[in-house]
Amino acid sequence: MKIAVPAEKASEEPRVAVTPDAVKAYVKKGLDVIIESGAGTGSFMSDGAFKDAGAKITKGAAATVKDADVVLTVRRPSDAVVKGLKKGAVVAGQLDPYGDRKELDALAKAGANAFSMELMPRITRAQSMDVLSSQANLAGYKAVVDAAAEFSRAFPMMMTAAGTVSPAKVFVMGAGVAGLQAIATARRLGAIVSATDVRAAAGEQVQSLGAKFVFVEGMADAATEGGYAKELSDEDKKKQAELVAEHVKGQDIVITTALIPGRPAPVLITKQMVETMKPGSVIVDLAVERGGNCPLSKPGETVLHKGVTIMGNLNLAGRLAGNASGLYAKNLQNFIELMIAEDGSLKIDWDDEIMTGCGLIRDGKPVHPILAK
Repeated sequence: MKIAVPAEKASEEPRVAVTPDAVKAYVKKGLDVIIESGAGTGSFMSDGAFKDAGAKITKGAAATVKDADVVLTVRRPSDAVVKGLKKGAVVAGQLDPYGDRKELDALAKAGANAFSMELMPRITRAQSMDVLSSQANLAGYKAVVDAAAEFSRAFPMMMTAAGTVSPAKVFVMGAGVAGLQAIATARRLGAIVSATDVRAAAGEQVQSLGAKFVFVEGMADAATEGGYAKELSDEDKKKQAELVAEHVKGQDIVITTALIPGRPAPVLITKQMVETMKPGSVIVDLAVERGGNCPLSKPGETVLHKGVTIMGNLNLAGRLAGNASGLYAKNLQNFIELMIAEDGSLKIDWDDEIMTGCGLIRDGKPVHPILAK
C-alpha cells in the first residue's frame, strides 16, 4: 500500500500532512511513503529527515501521487494532484466541504474516496483524529500572543517604585477549543479575563480557567447535539449584542472565535462597538476567513480604526507550523490506521460512523448530506 504526500501551495499553507515520526509509523506497518520534495519546508522538516525516516522523495505532484492508494493533504489537493489520482484512491485532508463545489466535483470525477477531516464526528473514539480541535488549540494560543505583541501596554499587573501597572483586560468571545486556549494563555500572561458563549454549558469550563463568564440571563442555550453552536434567534441576538456592547467598552483586548458550520461567521463586534473601545485596544478576529466576527476586519490585514487595532491574520495554526504539522499528522495517522487491514492492504469500513461522518465522496459519488444540498 502506497501513501503519498504532495506539497501544499507554499504561499498559502506552510503545514505538511506527515512528519518523520508519522513516516516511521507507516513504514513500520509495511507501507510505502512517497513525499514530494520540499513538502516539509514550511514546517522546517527537510527532505533528508523524511528520507532518513524511510520515505521516498520525488519531484512534482504527478510523480508523487502516481499509483498512490492514499493521498494525504492539509488543504484541498491541487489540480495536478487530482488529475494524477488513480481511481479508488483515498484523499484525506481539510477539504473545506462548505466551500466552492467545483473542486470537490473534480475529486468525484476522478473516482476518489474523499474524506474531509473537518467533519470528524465528535465522539470519544474519534478524539485522536479531531483536526479542528488540535489546530484550534494552537490558533487560540497564537491569537493571544499576537495581541500581546500588538498591545502597547503590559498584560500582568506590576508593582514598581514608580507606581503600579494595571493588568490588561481580555475578553474572549466563543468558548470552544480556540477560545478556551485563548483564556488559558491570557491568564498565564497575567491578564484579567472574561469570556462569553451562546452555550450555557461553556460557563463551567470558562470559570474553571479562572475567567468570568458573561452570559445573557434567561437566553436559550444554543448548543447543538454535536457540541457546536447554532444560530441565535433574533431576540437572543439582540440581548447578546446589548450585553457585549456594554462589556467591550472597558476591555483592552477582544478575541473573537465564533463560527457556525456551513454559515458565514456571525457579527459579534459591530463598528459602533469598536468605536466605544479605548484607543490602543486590540481586536483579534479568528473568524476572518469566514467573513469575520467584526465587519471592520480584513483577511490577512491589520486595520486601525479610530485608535483600535483589528487583526485579521490568516491561518494562525499555520503560523506555528512545526507544532501544527505534528498534531495534524498524528490526527491523520490515527484516521488512516482505521483503513489498514492486517495484511497492509486498504480496507474502508463504510459502516463505521467515523467513515460515514467525514466521508464526502465514495467511489466517485458524493455521499455526504452536505453535498446533497
